[in-house]
Order: sequence, then C-alpha cells, then structure tokens
Amino acid sequence: MKTSNILEYIDSGYMALPEFQRGYVWNRDQVRSLFSSLYRRYPVGGLLMWATESKTAVHRGDGQLAPGVVKLLLDGQQRMTTIYGVVRGKPPLFFDGNAQAFTGLRFHLETETFAFYQPLKMSDDLLWIDVTDLMKKGHNGLGELFIRLNSIPALAVRISDYVGRLNRLLGILDVDLHIEEITGPDKTIDVVVDIFNRVNSGGTKLSKGDLALAKICAEWPEARDTMKTKLKIWKQADFQFNLDWLLRSVNTVLTGEAKFQFLHDKSAPEIKVGLEKAIKHIDTSLNMISGRLGLDHDQVFFGRFGVPIMVRYLENRGGQLDAIERDKLLFWFAQAGMWGRFSGSTESYIDQDLAALAGPDGGLDKLLEQLRLWHGGLRVEAGHFTGWSLGARFYPVLYMLTRMGQSCDWGTGLPLKATLLGKMNHLEVHHIFPKAQLYKRNFTRPEVNALSNFCFLTQDTNLNISDRLPEEYFQKVEQAHPGALASQWIPSDPQLWKIDNFRDFLEARKALLTIEVNQRMEELLHGDTHWLSGPPVAVQLTYEVIGGISSEQEEHQLENLNAWVESLGLPPGIFTYDFADPDTGAQKAVFDLAWPTGIQQELSQPVAILLNETAEVIAIASQAGYRCFTTPDEFRHYLQTEILSVGTIV
Repeated sequence: MKTSNILEYIDSGYMALPEFQRGYVWNRDQVRSLFSSLYRRYPVGGLLMWATESKTAVHRGDGQLAPGVVKLLLDGQQRMTTIYGVVRGKPPLFFDGNAQAFTGLRFHLETETFAFYQPLKMSDDLLWIDVTDLMKKGHNGLGELFIRLNSIPALAVRISDYVGRLNRLLGILDVDLHIEEITGPDKTIDVVVDIFNRVNSGGTKLSKGDLALAKICAEWPEARDTMKTKLKIWKQADFQFNLDWLLRSVNTVLTGEAKFQFLHDKSAPEIKVGLEKAIKHIDTSLNMISGRLGLDHDQVFFGRFGVPIMVRYLENRGGQLDAIERDKLLFWFAQAGMWGRFSGSTESYIDQDLAALAGPDGGLDKLLEQLRLWHGGLRVEAGHFTGWSLGARFYPVLYMLTRMGQSCDWGTGLPLKATLLGKMNHLEVHHIFPKAQLYKRNFTRPEVNALSNFCFLTQDTNLNISDRLPEEYFQKVEQAHPGALASQWIPSDPQLWKIDNFRDFLEARKALLTIEVNQRMEELLHGDTHWLSGPPVAVQLTYEVIGGISSEQEEHQLENLNAWVESLGLPPGIFTYDFADPDTGAQKAVFDLAWPTGIQQELSQPVAILLNETAEVIAIASQAGYRCFTTPDEFRHYLQTEILSVGTIV
C-alpha cells in the first residue's frame, strides 16, 4: 500500500493505534535515517495490522474510529508516526511523545542529505528545502521552487538535477509498504499481544503490566493518562517511576498479589478506587522514606520495589502507623535495599513478601523474619563498605547516614538537611583525599573512588577545598566548626590524615561507618534489636562494578570533553554514570561519561563515552540503546556532524 494511502487511512480513522502500544520514542537521528532510506528507496520494513471491529477496538488518542472494520497498527508505529508527522506537519491523533523529533526536517538539494533546521546554517541557503512544506504543497510547490532556483545563475545550471531530486523526494508518498494483517474472532487481545511480542522480539516487548493496562483501558480509556499525570508529579519531586511500577502497587492494594493476571477481572470502578488508594499510600511511603531515612531522590532510592509491599501493609493497617511501627517498616525497607532483595526475580520476591503480610499471623515480624532467612544476619560489617564508585550498593547507605545523622558541611558547619540543600543538584560528592593527588601516587581506581573516601558537601565547600590534602584542610575545618569532621565519620587520629596512610584511613573510616549504620538501624527498631542478631554473613571483599574511569589521564580527557560540550551551549554529561536495569534496579555497569536521555533530550539517542573499556561494557551500553564512542575524536565528530551539523568547530 502506498504511504499516501496509509496517511489517508489514519486521517479518516480507518487506521489507528491499539491502546496497549507505547508512545512515540524515536529521536531525530532515527527520523533522518528513515527519510534518507525512503528517499534512496531502501527497504524500510513492512507493517503489521490487526483488523478488528471498530465498536470493540480499544485505541489510543481522542480520534473517532471509522465504522465497520478498522486496522490497528501493531508493528510500524514509529515509522508511520514519523512519516505522518513530517508529511502532515503535525502528529496523528493517537500521538504520545515529543513532536519536536520530526519538526523542522530539511533536505539539501546538492548533497541529498537530511538535517533539522538551523537558522545560521540554512536561512540564506536556497538549497535547503523544507520537507514538510514541500509535502503539503505537493507538485504545486515545484513551480515556486523552480522560479527561486532558476533566478540564481549558479543554481540554474543544475536545475534539471534539482527538479529530479525534488520529484524523488515527493515520490516518498508513492513508496509501497508491504502490509500483513491478522484477523478473526480468535484474535483476542492476549493473542494479539503475544503476536506483537514475537514480532518485536528484537525491540521493546510489551510487559505483563502493559497487557494489564491495555485491558484496564478497554473499560477506562483515561487510565493511562491518569497514571502518567501522577508519575510526572513524582518526577518533579526527583522520583522517577514507570507505569509498571505504579500498576504493581494498584495490584497489591486490590489483590494482595504481585502477578498482574489478578487484575484482569477487576472492573473500572475497582481500578479507580485501587489507584486512588495506591497513590495515597505511595505518597505516604515516599514521605516516610525521604523524611526519616533521607533518601529523597532517585539516585539513592535503592529499593523501589519495596514500595508496593509498604503500600499493601499500609492498606492492611488503614493507612495509620504509630512511630514505632513506621520505623520498623522503614527498617525493613532499608535492609531490603542494602542487601538487594529485589535486584533479581523481582516478582517472585514481591510475591513472597506479600504472602508474609497475608493471613491472621502475617505482618511486619513475619516480613522481617523472611528477610533474615533469605539474607542471613542483618548487621552491617566493615567489609560491606569496601565498594567503590557511585554505582556501589552501599552508596545510598552513605547518603542515608549523612541525612539521618545531619552530618555537617565543612565550609559552613551547618547540618546537611534537605531544607538547606534542596535536591541532589545542590549537594556534591566530595573525595576526602583528592583524586589528582592519589593518582600521582599510583593508588588504584577502586581505592581512589572507594566509598570510604566519599562524603557529601555543599558545592561551595567542595570548590573551596579543591585538591588540597586532608592534613592541610582538616585542622582548619575542626578549628572553625568543632565536631564537623566527626559528623562525617572522619577518624580523629591526625596520622591517618596523611596521604601516606591513605589505606589505613579507608579502613578506619569503614569501621566508623559500620558502627553508625548499625546504630541507626537500632534506632529504627526502638530497642527491639533481636532482628540484628544472628551470625554475620560472609562479606564479599570486592564489589567490582564493571566500567568507569580508570586513570587521571582519562578523567582529564573527559573533563575537557564535557567543558567543550558546555561551551557549545549543550548540556554536560554525567560522570561515572551508574547504569542499572530500569525494571529491577540491578547494577550492570558504570559508563565514563553519559547522556542517558540524549544530548538533545528526547530528540537524540542516549550517548556513552567509554574510554579503554572492555567489550562487555560496550555491549551493555549498545544493547541498552546508547550510541557508544571509544575516543574523544569520535564523539566530537558525532557532535559536529549529526547534532550541530555545522562542519568543523574550533
């Protein structure tokens, strides 16, 4: 079928998108690539349609479906949305995404390349053609272009070539796309989703949560938007959650189960009530976790799948907890996060924990006993702080201790409270012994970036300390603000402040951190400390997270590269980005420098710079959709030619 006919079907409501489809996720790189392939008549793949009755079809968006049999697009949504958006100059009615991804596409008549509009580069060059404008005017627009081009002698000599290229560009509307259809009364939504997942085996499959939400939206079409609205509110508070996660809490409220299949028989009114309760209990949980434990933003929120358990417990208790019960529940949450309770087989562990809350003998004690049986002793040992890098499992624990104990800033002497600091962007990780000094003395990367060499300070204090050694600045801090060093668990022996004794400093501070975390856990138990008893679990002495900056030279390269990016008016990347599984939170790798949402947020693909990394790290990043660069020059070329498209930049 010709692309122009498909666009007409979309306009008329004869073709739409099923409710279970996710939104538009393509970026400008992919848009350019698609139009380049269409222009060159390269294969771009066929479409898969689900032919079904209009009156029973649950579709995305507010558009009206045509009567009779309609076609719901199962495979090809991103391509057809892109073509529609560029050709029509607006998104289709079923659109859910960032329309800037396909707005402003231009085509250069001489080089036959596609790029997005840049005033300085394109405004005075007649050879840059507005693709949308041409598509909307069709062949009627060729005469106008012909006159403009022919009026300039240097271009007039090439006019026949240019007209041929314009006709080829317009010919994209005549490109035939192969269409396959599935139809028949046996094609239930379960069958169709299974087909969708098989077809998209190389891409993003629908989760069980997507299927459950699709069934909910069949009776309550506004469900998805209602949930996304609340997710945006949490995001504004620096907590990033997805629909699956929220739906999991709705499920636990309504059914006390983890598996989404238990939601399938719930009516729309029941789902609405369950969502209201889940949101209320989630807000309560987040307030307790951020207020009492200090885990107030996404980067340190290491037990997100413990929240559905807390939601179920709050539902069982009518949403009311006294201080002792609240703290005991928070003790469970913190312990589950520390030991990675939900890092793998998430649904199975949620099921087990929900079962511990069920029945007349269920409750917090049974939940804690189950955690202890699963992990062993719940008391922290010094070896648990042996981890290194921001991706270490105990990094959130260090932040939690800083917030719970109201550790003091070394520049102002003020407690590092949320009300003082705001969110993470007002707080910086400080290397107690500066990296540059340690690298000069050939300390290893795990030693330089050890957790016990980290503390949190305000930005001003961090900048003022710069790369001075502790033996120089510690005495001044203590004189100005007595007790500020101890509040950050700095060993009191001045001999340990010398760089020659750096390894001994790390061991001494690990011991102090261990004492502190166990004391904080005891406080949460209000004297009921038998939960911390029991034989200690053997400590894994190395918590190697693959990837990350390996030398001072690499660090300087990346800092210079990031500064260059900022000088171009683009956002800086994140150093030592901790890449984790988005569903389980399990740590997978550390990327040297990364832009997780793209350099042009949501318009270009995620980018990772990986210097001297193993093939395993590069594979992890590539499989997650990152554009990977292994040298600064490769990255600079990408930025110049594909993001800025302005040629060589000095």
